[in-house]
Amino acid sequence: MPKRWPDWLSSLSDEDLNFLRRFLLHSGSLKAVASEYEVSYPTVRLRLDRLIQKVHVAEEAANLSPFERTLRLLLADQAINAETYKTLLEAHQHDETP
Repeated sequence: MPKRWPDWLSSLSDEDLNFLRRFLLHSGSLKAVASEYEVSYPTVRLRLDRLIQKVHVAEEAANLSPFERTLRLLLADQAINAETYKTLLEAHQHDETP
């Protein structure tokens, strides 16, 4: 029987998966990952925090509409800010009410 990948894994981009692979290969050392990417430790920590947020969103996906799930992933990727997230979600919820 083929092994099934967890749903949260499919929500990650190729860039996310590559970061996760590098993180694992460096035994979870953020300092080593920062050195490899030639960025600061706080930059790598922020990247990991965003990845963690994306996994949380994917885990909660069953309770979210596709629109809200997409908004949360955009927020986790910092493609939108919290104020934009709130505005769009409120507008969407307003449109759904009869």
